[in-house]
Amino acid sequence: MNTFEEYFETGLKFHGHRCPAMPMGLRAALAAMKTLGVEHSQDKELQVLSETGEGHAAGCFLDGVMVVTGCTYGKSNIKKLYYNKMAFTLIDVKTGRSVRVSIKNEVLAQSLKSPFIEQRKAGVPPQDVPAKIADPVIEKVLNIPEEMLLNIGEIKVIDVPKGKGVFEAEPCAKCGDMTFVNKLQETPAGKVCIPCAG
Repeated sequence: MNTFEEYFETGLKFHGHRCPAMPMGLRAALAAMKTLGVEHSQDKELQVLSETGEGHAAGCFLDGVMVVTGCTYGKSNIKKLYYNKMAFTLIDVKTGRSVRVSIKNEVLAQSLKSPFIEQRKAGVPPQDVPAKIADPVIEKVLNIPEEMLLNIGEIKVIDVPKGKGVFEAEPCAKCGDMTFVNKLQETPAGKVCIPCAG
């Protein structure tokens, strides 16, 4: 089990810049894992249903969630629902136990009025926001008591579809790219990938 400081350092390297949303994701994910009593996902032991979207100010939240939970797009154990909310549900695949965690409204509202966000609204890239502006907002996220930062839902048991990965691939009859067989489509010209099928 990593310490929060180790997750924070890894999160900074993975995410690429200092901002308040990524550590919010770290803290939310740690709380969800503690609630369910689970460890970092090595393969597909956990799933995340993220309510974040795109084009909003706090999408960085999801990088923090991925760092802590081990749920990634490469392992296909994370799904973005595009609700544009600072929330996610963590699922223990083996037991079906799940918990939804969200950032408290007051915290998000206050964060969106911060000098950091004012810089972002003015078009300053996050990595160029001066540390004297970014660091106080980040420190607030790091130090606010959990009960003031997060809404942690009740544990619910849900039905988790289980399936095996696809391990067979064939070349597309049209472009020649190797394509996993579950996405090849039968055509008069042979089995083709989705782009070649039109």
